[in-house]
Amino acid sequence: MASNNQQGTGTSAATRDRVLIEEPRQYKVVFHNDDFTTMEFVTEVLRVVFNKHTDEAVTLMMKVHREGQAVVGVYSYDMAMTKASRATKMARSEGFPLKITCEPV
Repeated sequence: MASNNQQGTGTSAATRDRVLIEEPRQYKVVFHNDDFTTMEFVTEVLRVVFNKHTDEAVTLMMKVHREGQAVVGVYSYDMAMTKASRATKMARSEGFPLKITCEPV
C-alpha cells in the first residue's frame, strides 16, 4: 500500500522542486519631446490616459519640454503598453507625432 504522499503522483513532498515566484517586471512609460505636439495636448493625454491631476500633468509636460523626455508612469508590461498605445492613438488622431516608449525599470 502506498503512503498518502505518493498516491498517483510518483513523487513525495520532500522531492518536489521549490518554485520561486518573482514580482512581474515593471516598465516605465516615457514621453519624448518634439517640435509639433502642443503642450496643451500633452497635458490632456496625461490627464485622460494616465489619470494625472492637472498640476502633475503640467509639471510632467514641462519636464518633457525642458529636458527632452520624462517618465510619466511605471506599470506592469501590459498596463504600460496599453496606456502607451492609447496615448499614441490619441496623438495620431489629432495629427501629432508624439513619441512614447516603454522601457524596463
